[in-house]
Amino acid sequence: MQRYSSIRLLREALRGHSGWEQAWNTPDPRPQYDYIIIGAGGHGLATAYYLGKNHAISNVAILEKGWLGGGNTGRNTTIIRSNYLHDESVAIYEKSRQLYESMSEDLNMNVMFSPRGVLTLAQNHHEVHCLMRIAGSNFRQGIDTEFITPSRISEICPSICIDGPRYPVRGALWHPQGGTARHDAVAWGYARACSAMGMHVIEDCEVTGILQSESRVTGVTTTRGAIHCNKLGIVAAGYTGKLAEMAGFELPIESVSLQALVSEPVKPFLDVVVMANTVHGYVSQSDKGELVIGGGTDGYNNFSQRGSFTHIEESISALVEMFPMISRLRILRQWGGIVDMTADRSPIISKTPVKNLYVDCGWGTGGFKAIPGSGWAMAELMVNDAPGLLAAPFDLQRFSQGRFVDERVAAGVAH
Repeated sequence: MQRYSSIRLLREALRGHSGWEQAWNTPDPRPQYDYIIIGAGGHGLATAYYLGKNHAISNVAILEKGWLGGGNTGRNTTIIRSNYLHDESVAIYEKSRQLYESMSEDLNMNVMFSPRGVLTLAQNHHEVHCLMRIAGSNFRQGIDTEFITPSRISEICPSICIDGPRYPVRGALWHPQGGTARHDAVAWGYARACSAMGMHVIEDCEVTGILQSESRVTGVTTTRGAIHCNKLGIVAAGYTGKLAEMAGFELPIESVSLQALVSEPVKPFLDVVVMANTVHGYVSQSDKGELVIGGGTDGYNNFSQRGSFTHIEESISALVEMFPMISRLRILRQWGGIVDMTADRSPIISKTPVKNLYVDCGWGTGGFKAIPGSGWAMAELMVNDAPGLLAAPFDLQRFSQGRFVDERVAAGVAH
């Protein structure tokens, strides 16, 4: 793998950038692999990467029905944080946040991790109590989080209007270690590292069936032919339920569309991430000056990636009250991402009724922040055929046994 560096960048600039190699290989699929991962988004690529890095397994194929990172990885708002409520959630999200800190060096790819801090606003008395509860739990868990007053919010984010008539800000959860990263670079970095280890990243290869023999997975059928394997991981976000049906079992998830948009670029004025759960709105400013704005999920199951105007109108009208200066900005583009939701708003990292078939899903809209931790836990599960400490609380059996990891409050708009 060609190593990226400032010296290499200067050298290529002097010769017209003619010496850059292809970032990752795009081979034809082989008939047989040890491991197959369905889904070449962040979670699938991270799973493959940690199979190689942590377990020295390289005979792996990552199958993607479209293009690499073209699903939720390229359709999210890039928020990273670990200040959830329960110990089980904090463990995997904090592991993920720590891995983000060293990701650029590990992958030799600048993922633009920016720990600018995350403000989660409390705009009614109920939210004040909920966020204070999370702050108390985070203190015990060793997470850098505190509940702050409106005056402190104004110091951190001077552009915000505290005394809005409809949505006054009564306090906030301040998480200074949270922030953002470049979503595309995360996918590209993992793909490049997997390819360097000899893995096959195979795009335009849709899975059409799951092959089994005596309740054991043996491979998949695809639009590019049958591919056999010893172990199979389904890491396909909103489409995981459909793939599970191909294998003959159901998952307790539902797929819905989540809205987001970006504005035209303006001069920097917002150097933190602001989340407002009451109005299902959240906003940050990109390095290019665009405002990245997200809304709530649709109220009905669907697989639409086009977005709708209802949630966008609701979110923007509330955000304009908090940031009056943005009222005349134009929208550049709008989209929807397909998120997979569980009843307790926590993920599923688990074995399935089919032997040697594993699933990683149910991240809701918190998937981007969990990419490295999810991949770490899923790789460990697939290799050992048993969950490690990170994955153990998120098995499928918790739903029938009543062991919910209920994060509906800490997830807010499911972030």
